[in-house]
Amino acid sequence: MEPSQLARFEAATLPHLDAAYTLARHLTLNQHDADDVVQEAFLRALKYFGGYRGGDARAWLLAIVRNTSRSWLRRERGDAGVVEFDEALHSEAIDDQHPEAEVLRAVDRERVREAVDQLPLEFREVIVLRELQGLSYKEIGEISGIPVGTVMSRLSRARRRLEGALGAGKGGLP
Repeated sequence: MEPSQLARFEAATLPHLDAAYTLARHLTLNQHDADDVVQEAFLRALKYFGGYRGGDARAWLLAIVRNTSRSWLRRERGDAGVVEFDEALHSEAIDDQHPEAEVLRAVDRERVREAVDQLPLEFREVIVLRELQGLSYKEIGEISGIPVGTVMSRLSRARRRLEGALGAGKGGLP
């Protein structure tokens, strides 16, 4: 690869390294596995960068991370059953400066993480892409290879399941 093309690759992909890692972390449920997936995804992206024709580099890279994660899960685990979601819930009842507030936020994050871990992969995937990565329905559809209507439906069902699991105060999903 020419130095100028390598510089273009780095300029297009490196700003999205954190987003790639976050998605891989939530799809593999393990930081070490996510490291492996991101490394493999970046190697794939570099290999096929000659075919990249511009556009949204973030969506292009996240699609590669998604596909690499799924391939990795099938190869390493034989299934792709669970994905993690990590979003802090806010506690309005306790002052943010109070030491107890951080403990309660950590408990809330763990409850959400456990609930999301139990979601089927297709639900976890759209939740992570929408809620953590902030992607539009259209971008999620392009990354996942599904119509926008399916993205909306999966998000709705995933949110209902999370609401039921978290509202019931149980670790299990309905």
